[in-house]
Amino acid sequence: MHGPLESSPPAWVRDAIFYHVYPMGACGAPATNDFRSAPVARLDRLLPWLDSWKALGVTAVYLGPVFESSSHGYDTADYFRVDRRLGEEGTLVHLVDELHARGMRVVLDAVFNHVGRAFWAFQDLREKGPSSAYKAWFSGLRFDARNRFGDPFVYEGWHGVEDLVKLNLREEAVRRHLFDAVAFWVERFEIDGLRLDAADAMDPVFFDALATFCGGLPRELWLMGEVIHGDYREWARPGRLHSTTDYSLWKALWSSHNDKNYFELAHALKRQVGPSGMYEHLTLYTFADNHDVNRAASLLKESHHLPLLYLLLFTLPGVPSLYYGGEWGQTGRKEGGDDRPLRPALPEPPGPASPLRETLTRLITLRHQQELLRRGSYRELVVRSEQLAFARVDARESLVVAVNAASAPAEMDVPMTGAPDGEWTDLLEPGRRFPLRGGRLLLGALPPAWGRVLRRA
Repeated sequence: MHGPLESSPPAWVRDAIFYHVYPMGACGAPATNDFRSAPVARLDRLLPWLDSWKALGVTAVYLGPVFESSSHGYDTADYFRVDRRLGEEGTLVHLVDELHARGMRVVLDAVFNHVGRAFWAFQDLREKGPSSAYKAWFSGLRFDARNRFGDPFVYEGWHGVEDLVKLNLREEAVRRHLFDAVAFWVERFEIDGLRLDAADAMDPVFFDALATFCGGLPRELWLMGEVIHGDYREWARPGRLHSTTDYSLWKALWSSHNDKNYFELAHALKRQVGPSGMYEHLTLYTFADNHDVNRAASLLKESHHLPLLYLLLFTLPGVPSLYYGGEWGQTGRKEGGDDRPLRPALPEPPGPASPLRETLTRLITLRHQQELLRRGSYRELVVRSEQLAFARVDARESLVVAVNAASAPAEMDVPMTGAPDGEWTDLLEPGRRFPLRGGRLLLGALPPAWGRVLRRA
């Protein structure tokens, strides 16, 4: 046991580079579960990729839903059984073991807000109606009307979707069942964390109880909530969760490039992680795209901005994540609300040849090498429509990141008030040095759609 959840995440998180995989899609699983077929070890299709991920610099893998469900994984049928379309217990054990053997942590999707209609307790409700021992398990349950499936009762669904039945998380038996599942995942699979699906749709008090429960487990877990809207401090706080998704930064990253408006990105950063920013002391989960939003390569109007977007992602505060296929610029857009284009099957490793993979490897390596990029505070230095400069600082030193989104070189001098004169080197191009004179770092012409990461020589 390691005691109550603290405000700080486990030590490994601050230094992590995440790789996010949606197994149902990546492994080519059938779209629906017949609940009869023998397990097929499709998770094994990820094994040949592990060395490629490690070579990228990945230190943690977030696996989307892996437990028995009806279709996409977020409609759970059984929290204690690996989805037969992906394999069985031993399949997941082997995958986690292989990831751990390569020094990568493993975070699983915990879908606790709702279940699918095939969930065993909901099936009991359908069979027995008001006499079901599990009728208190479901939120908003009433027997005075019929739902769209013809059952003689109605209930609350996730955002009104009746395929996703909202659990009553204030019911002690529900909590006990979910916490037992977490304990089982820790014992059997030795996981390192949970990504709490739809956290912003859940009663925050549930997370207090979850954090207390996890504090008594023999293995420390990182608890990160999916929060799209709201003040992240409502979820990420001592005694609750360690972190949330940073959708605010995600939006600012791509739209500031599309609109030629780095003032939007600078405003989001100053508000969130600047001096006295709302989330200055939080370690948020940052990303360019994920399984729910259009791929970054499809969001950006100009494809040459993609490496630049990743340069920012890997030099800004947070815990950065790369969504599978991002290393070769995978495209994908939702089509009529269908998420499947965002979640394709993986090709044969190492995937399509792409200069982007080399760029990402350089950026991730740089982040591993420079502690300031992982732990330094954020300070704004220059903001223009298509140019931005900021520093990552601690009490002893600083790094300067300067970027140019324009399609032509852009002159930039960066104010460094109080800094002594001297030479600074570009860590992305170590042969290039730039003078700091009279409190100004003289960078000359920044290359188009790229930037520099500078440190005192």
